[in-house]
Amino acid sequence: MPKSTTRREHRANRRTLRAALRRRAAETRLTASVRRRPRSLATVAIAAGVDRTTAAGLANGLRSVAKRLGVAPAETARTRRTVHGGRATRTHTVAHYSLPQVRTLVAAYRPRKADYVAARALVAALAA
Repeated sequence: MPKSTTRREHRANRRTLRAALRRRAAETRLTASVRRRPRSLATVAIAAGVDRTTAAGLANGLRSVAKRLGVAPAETARTRRTVHGGRATRTHTVAHYSLPQVRTLVAAYRPRKADYVAARALVAALAA
């Protein structure tokens, strides 16, 4: 006969489930926002499911491709956010690219590092 859960265990389980639900909802909102309007390249990579450090490196590579192809960002914005989730000490000008532009950049991007190859596949799937 299975043991019934105590009140403390039940609260802990519900707390874990609520945290998972909040995380999934945040991921869904981020992905929808990337599809709706231009965002930074790092944000697009994070929305595709790439971890933050790889997303920063991937964004650098995509910016190099954009410079080579002459793709201008769809809009620029001033932000105090950092890629790592903290607060920056001063504002930065951030280039936002639309999803069709990201699609063009990803098609021309040829990474060598295995992490970036996998990240490119995830971003390509999001942009498609």
